[in-house]
Amino acid sequence: MNREELMASIAEEAPPTELSAPLAALWWDAKGDWTRAHAMVDELENVEGMAVHAYLHRKEGDASNADYWYRRAGRSFHRPSLDDEWMALVEGLLAASER
Repeated sequence: MNREELMASIAEEAPPTELSAPLAALWWDAKGDWTRAHAMVDELENVEGMAVHAYLHRKEGDASNADYWYRRAGRSFHRPSLDDEWMALVEGLLAASER
C-alpha cells in the first residue's frame, strides 16, 4: 500500500486489513476516532506503536504523557504541526512495511 491508497481508504468504513496496528491507529485518528486509535497502540511495546502513542497523546493535549512515549520510542522531538507529524509517521510506517 502506498500513501495515496491509504489516504483514499480513509473514505471507507474500516481500515484495510493489511495495515499494521500503528498504521490502523493513524487511520482511525484520521477518521476522527482518537479513542479507537489510542486503543490500538495502548498496549504495543514496539517503537512504531510507541511513536504513534506519543503523537496521539500530543494531539490530545497531554504533553507530559506524550513526552514519556516519545522517550520510550527513542525520539526526542516531534514535527512542528500535528498534520506534519501524522504524515511523517504514515510515510515511515509504509516504508518500513515494504522492507
